[in-house]
Amino acid sequence: MLGDIGACVFDAYGTLFDVHAPVSRVAGELGDQADSISRLWRDKQLQYTWLRSLMGAHADFAQVTADALDYALAAHGVNNSSVRARLLELYRTLDAYGDAAPCLTQLKASGMATAILSNGAPDMLAAATETAGLAPLLDGVLSVEEVGIYKPDRRVYRLAVDRLGVAPDRICFVSTNPWDASGAAHFGLRVARLDRFSVPPDNLPGEIAATITTLDELPELVGA
Repeated sequence: MLGDIGACVFDAYGTLFDVHAPVSRVAGELGDQADSISRLWRDKQLQYTWLRSLMGAHADFAQVTADALDYALAAHGVNNSSVRARLLELYRTLDAYGDAAPCLTQLKASGMATAILSNGAPDMLAAATETAGLAPLLDGVLSVEEVGIYKPDRRVYRLAVDRLGVAPDRICFVSTNPWDASGAAHFGLRVARLDRFSVPPDNLPGEIAATITTLDELPELVGA
């Protein structure tokens, strides 16, 4: 158990929402390249957030997501405007993982504050949380657009402290992305790294408080 936790804050993409769901919906039109396209789309999406932050050339997550998709499709020789449009629309209504709603429901029932802290643009996050039925289970949906720079910049994690009014060491931050977990821990949040995919932690600053393999483990971890 992590001890005195006053709020649980979640990364969105890859943690609550399945970022590979859009490509799975149109896999029949992409053939045996589907998985490779989906992985490269995600990799480039993250790379562009980091690179734009370093360049001082911010664009919102919708633009970054579209740019990354264009790269992934071009790299695989796919030139299909209809598939591109469908993928971008599907990204706004991502499937939530099956453990997301039960976890949030249990946390809320215990009186724990809950929030999302995400790279996503506000309209993207609103669409995803509403579609997945998670919106009523969240006390806040915080976007990097409030500070104009992407994770793992410290200003992003500071948003959770300022908006929730909870000290860093009383916030449990949950992310599947190892680099995000490290960034939050280095800032001072208590981090539960969600190891959905059996990947090792990154060799970066920041002490991870706990590692879980499913969100089903989180309520007990935080005493909810």
